[in-house]
Amino acid sequence: MAEHDFPGPASHVFFSQRLRLHYVDWGNAGAPPLLLLHGGRDHCRNWDWVAAGLRHEWHIIAPDLRGHGDSAWSCDGAYTAPAFIYDLAQLIHQQQLAPVSIIAHSLGGIIALRYAGLYPELVKKLVVIEGLAFPEAAEHEQKPLAERMRRWIEYQRKLSSRTPRRYASLEDAIRRMQEENKHLSPAQARHLTRHGVNQNEDGTYSWKFDNYARVRPPYDIPQADIAALWSNITCPVMLVYGKESWALHPDEAGVTKHFKDVRVASFDHAGHWVHHDQLPLFLALMRDFL
Repeated sequence: MAEHDFPGPASHVFFSQRLRLHYVDWGNAGAPPLLLLHGGRDHCRNWDWVAAGLRHEWHIIAPDLRGHGDSAWSCDGAYTAPAFIYDLAQLIHQQQLAPVSIIAHSLGGIIALRYAGLYPELVKKLVVIEGLAFPEAAEHEQKPLAERMRRWIEYQRKLSSRTPRRYASLEDAIRRMQEENKHLSPAQARHLTRHGVNQNEDGTYSWKFDNYARVRPPYDIPQADIAALWSNITCPVMLVYGKESWALHPDEAGVTKHFKDVRVASFDHAGHWVHHDQLPLFLALMRDFL
């Protein structure tokens, strides 16, 4: 779908921990609320095609996570799971969206699952696209804390002197987007890039996300506690995976046992961004499940 095939959403802001955070609202306020949460180094407008397909049945809101898109960057450069969860809780609380249905991708899925475990009564349906855990989370947790802290400090220090990469033209940035996901059509890559970059004063382009958002915190919620949160979720959960993705299938990961009501859907010819790679099939699944 090209950009001109549907009217864009309205932009709004809300505040969380003194940060000015951005979200878009696709209208239809009288319909049931549906939140769309993007993944790491992404932005809220990556959901435009999904929103266009579901906006007539749902009141769709898509936020930019802190440090992403048009939301403010964290002042201390820290991007922890509790902070992201608090932002989500504040958006739902301030806009009175509960009980809310959620579709979340990657990092957004990690956030949404933990929120649903904390507030099971506030989530009606939950769809998670490859967002069960950070890559190599279990291996990371097994390393001594001192080693994790030293690596985190070293990485943070390196990033402190790293300036955002500059692309000479929008076309150069689009090519980088296509390298990240081979399944994207030229129109998709252009749309995602146009909303994912800022033009610098010298005419070059840089990605909107904060470079510090690349850094994994040195410690996270222990895996056993995460599994306990998953077991608290009472709403139906749909776990979505692309068969060409690097992510481990939930059945292979052995995590479905932690959910009370869970279904798994796998898509052929799709990678990590299933909602981009197989949009018509994904929308059909969403209409049936939601």
